[in-house]
This record gives sequence, C-alpha cells and structure tokens, in this order.
Amino acid sequence: MLTDDLRRELPGDRLVVDPDIAASYTHDEAEWAQYGTPRLVVRPHTAEEVRTVVRACLRHGVPLVTRGAGTGLSGGANSVDDGVVLSTELMTAIHEIDALEGLAVVEPGVVNDDLRAACAEHGLWYPPDPASAAWSTIGGNVATNAGGLCCVKYGVTRDYVLGMQIVTGTGELVRLGRRTAKGVAGYDLAGLMVGSEGTLGVITEVTVRLRPKREPEHTIVGSFASVVDAGHAVAAVAAAGLTPSALELVDRHCLAAVDEWKNMGLSVDGDVVLLGRTDLPGQAGEHEADAMLACFEKSGATWVARSTDQEEADALFLARRLAYPALERLGPLLTEDVCVPKAAVPDMLARIEAAAVRHDITIANIAHAGDGNLHPLLITPPGDDEARRRAQAAFHDIIADAIGLGGTVTGEHGVGLLKRDGLRQEQSEPVLDLQRAVKTALDPHDILNPGKVLPAA
Repeated sequence: MLTDDLRRELPGDRLVVDPDIAASYTHDEAEWAQYGTPRLVVRPHTAEEVRTVVRACLRHGVPLVTRGAGTGLSGGANSVDDGVVLSTELMTAIHEIDALEGLAVVEPGVVNDDLRAACAEHGLWYPPDPASAAWSTIGGNVATNAGGLCCVKYGVTRDYVLGMQIVTGTGELVRLGRRTAKGVAGYDLAGLMVGSEGTLGVITEVTVRLRPKREPEHTIVGSFASVVDAGHAVAAVAAAGLTPSALELVDRHCLAAVDEWKNMGLSVDGDVVLLGRTDLPGQAGEHEADAMLACFEKSGATWVARSTDQEEADALFLARRLAYPALERLGPLLTEDVCVPKAAVPDMLARIEAAAVRHDITIANIAHAGDGNLHPLLITPPGDDEARRRAQAAFHDIIADAIGLGGTVTGEHGVGLLKRDGLRQEQSEPVLDLQRAVKTALDPHDILNPGKVLPAA
C-alpha cells in the first residue's frame, strides 16, 4: 500500500491520516468547486521528501495534488478522491537573500509578506503583492502567477521568477532557470511552470528577482457615483500616460462589509472609491499625483483628495485587502477574476452591473483597475439554492462578456476547476491541444493535479 510505503520512507509526523484533520486540506477558497476525499495528506520538510512522495504515487498510480496555504479561488488545489494531498506549509526556509545580485532563494511555503519583510531588512523589495499576501505562499503565488495591488506598474509573479527546483511528473528532482540577470539557454521551462497550477511539476524551491526598496507613496482618493464613472477615470489615467504604483477600485458593498467586521470608521461619498498611488520620487511624484487627481475630476468624481494622513491612506488600502474575507462573512461568495483591456474597463463594469440586475443578485466590485483586472464578488444568502443558480449564470455571463471585449477569463487566480469551460471559450482547440501535449510530455502518467486547468479533449 502507498501509505505503508510512505510510513517506511518518511518520518512519521509527515503523514496526516486522521480524517478530521485531513478534511481541512481538501479544498481552497473557491465557492462550489468540487473536491474529493484524499487517502492521506503529506507534509514534507525537504525536496528529497517531496521526491519520495511523487515516486511513491508513481509506483501506485495515485494522483497527487500540491497545496500551499489554500487561499486559491479557482479550485486549483482541491483534492481528488483516493489521491494524496502534498502540503508545502512546512517548507518555510528563506535560504538566501543576495543584495548584490538582487535575488532571494526560498522554499515554497514561505508566506509572501514574510519574504517582503525579510527583504526589507536588506533594503530590498519583492513586488508581487496579492491581496492575500499576509497568508498566501510563494509556491502558490508561482503556481497561479499571482499579481496584486502594485502589478499595474511592477508586473506579476512571472516577472520575478528567475529559476526554481521542481520534482517532475517522472519523479526527477531538477533545477530550471538561472540566477543571472540574463539568460536564453534552451527553452524557458521555469517560465512554463509559472501559472501551471501544480499540473506540470511540484515546486520545492524558488529563486526570485528583487528590486531596491522604493520611495514612500503619495495616495489619491476619489469617490464616484457609479462604477462606470470610476471606470472612465481608470481609462483617463491610462490615456494620460500615467503609470501609478497602484490603482484600485473598491465599492460601497466592500467598504461597508469591512467596516462592519473591523470597525475601521470608513466613510466615503458616492458608490465607489478609486485608490491611486504614485511612488515616483520628489517633484515627479507630486506631478503624477496631481495628474491622477485631475483624471479623477474630469471623469466625474464627486470628491477627490490627496491624502495627507498616512494612517487614513493605509486604512483604505487595508480595506481593499480585507474586502474578500469581509464579504465572505455575509454568505457564500463566488469570486470572478477577469481581465480586459484598460479602455474596456468602463464597458466591462457596466456589463457586470447589468448581469447583477438580469440575474437578481448582489455583485460587489473590487479591482486592480489600473491593469483591467476586475474581481466581481457574487454574494448569495446561505442555503439559497436558487440564488446560487442565478449567481453561477451571472458568473458565466461575465466570462463571456470579458472574452467579447478582448479580455481573458482569469487575470491571476488561475483556471483551476471553475474556469475550464471559460478557457475553452477563450482559446482554440489547436492551442488547447498544444498544452495537452506539454502536459503529457512532463507528466506522462497524469498523476499531477489531474483534471485541473485543461478541459477534456
């Protein structure tokens, strides 16, 4: 038996066989995404232990699902029946921070914010900052190519991954990528792994690029009467040639939920708030802040301000990060993650509003608005199956609208289980076949996170 093999080959505390404890590892945060019951959960400490698990699964023909912190929102880390869940939560070492080369080498279980804090001690900065940065791990961020609040200017996880160590679908422990600033030797297999959601290999170590610590930011806040007006302001910022360090949209549903939960004293005029930031130094930062404020005003903002109170500014951005867990307290929450061209943001926001009316559901809106990545949050009352059906219909309408506007079905959460049909709508069958061929080449026995990402042929 697989379990007996792993008991012989690993220290006893690596295996979780208690069904009640194992149940907490069966799914991520994706509402209504299916999941199975694993035969056991394994929590390795080293890359060699990961290889041992993969090889045991190969011998017994057992599927393996890799899991980070479980903060995903697409079902990508959901377990399958009678499979193994491999949790990287105990692989938390930061092996190296090299200030001269501007890189860090970390294990996959390192929490994003912990890496950022460690880098700050060296005057360095790791830019990718998903809203879940306080909980999500680097391995999970790499697996989904996570973005975040500052990706509008600094890019997403893929832009910072130099190399990695993985265990392949054939049980080999290999290194991909490089440590140098440049390199084009062979195919970019490290880049291929970013965003592959555990279907092509199990990440055991990641080498990431770092940047120098940046200047303090100026914050601009604008209130708008509608999400469409706020969308026009986003388009105006882009048309003006501005590159803010953050440009986030948060509507009143989100702010009210956060305030009820955390009692932060948030109070804003209008239906939606845009939060802009610039980190340009000195006078250049002043000019960009003024220009962003002007874009807000000409787009119909009911109120605009340059924040002179850092505590207030930080509270608003904290509210943006807390929006999802705050709304989740109100009932089941189906989270969208579409991305459209910046010029299409007003139209896409209008279509989201229309979907809410058409299907008679409440949709709250948060967004990395500066790069067109929108996160409509579809809220349903607990136990209301009819509302759930309407929410799922709206979910599919929003996907179709995003594709129709030249966008994509997922900007940063990944395809997982929830977006496989959307991926089929977005990409042609020959392109899907190319990806299936890659999957077969790297995981010939189809044991790595089977059934995720790619729709069936």
